[in-house]
Amino acid sequence: MQILITGGTGLIGRHLIPRLLELKHSITVVSRSPAKAQHLLDARVTVLQGLSTLAQLNDFDAVINLAGEPIADKRWSEAQKQRLCDSRWHITQQLADLIKVSENPPQVLISGSAAGYYGDLGEVVVTEEEPPHNEFTHKLCARWEQIACEVQSERTRVCLLRTGVVFAPKGGILGKLLPLFRLGLGGPIGNGRQYLAWIHIDDMVNGILWLLDNDLRGPFNMVSPYPVRNEQFAHTLGHVLHRPAVLRAPAFAVRMMMGESSVLVLGGQRALPKRLEAAGFAFRWYDLEEALQDVVNSA
Repeated sequence: MQILITGGTGLIGRHLIPRLLELKHSITVVSRSPAKAQHLLDARVTVLQGLSTLAQLNDFDAVINLAGEPIADKRWSEAQKQRLCDSRWHITQQLADLIKVSENPPQVLISGSAAGYYGDLGEVVVTEEEPPHNEFTHKLCARWEQIACEVQSERTRVCLLRTGVVFAPKGGILGKLLPLFRLGLGGPIGNGRQYLAWIHIDDMVNGILWLLDNDLRGPFNMVSPYPVRNEQFAHTLGHVLHRPAVLRAPAFAVRMMMGESSVLVLGGQRALPKRLEAAGFAFRWYDLEEALQDVVNSA
């Protein structure tokens, strides 16, 4: 297949592209920094500087849209919230407009979203049918998904990736936490009761490949079948690293440091991959300790 990818140099893209190349697909990546992207990616990948270089997408069989500024890297000032929205909405709208004017449009658009679509739902078991809690992360993801769904048709199916916290060897949440936990400075956040919907990078990539190859459409929770409480996550990561993990971060201190974005770590979703499993997808990593052990050993 001829596949166009946005966000190809991000955490998921860097692991997905080598697998797609192994499967003999031809990959074109859109990047604001083509030289940097070409350095990071395989020489077989074609790199474009922006979607404005394209008039339509007739030459592509599939589009995988992974672009978006990292949501947890900065405090959510009003300006930062707008940047988070624009970095997702704008490029998705560009893709939608290009698909709409294509005489021979791509067969599938696989577009990013997040488990944050549901907002903080506490103890509620969250499948794809669960009504969301109306907060910033929901508004961000709902509009993002709405734009992608504009191109849903008999000729183009749309799959939405409601992604949980991705465990990968370099970068992502573990890139931030491993240095602290290795020093014995890790521990639960707040009361530790909030749920963490997580997924191993291997299952994330395999899930995308599954959606690429099967006639599926709509939203999919890209999460392990076994979400865990924050306290269990902290204890397990400490156990894997052979370090104590008892230094609890008080909720008030987290709120002072992170502001409104503290909901990302003080809240959570008890999300389950109902539609992915119903479609026949089999997870490789569903035990938290085994998943963390694999990622830590690969870091």
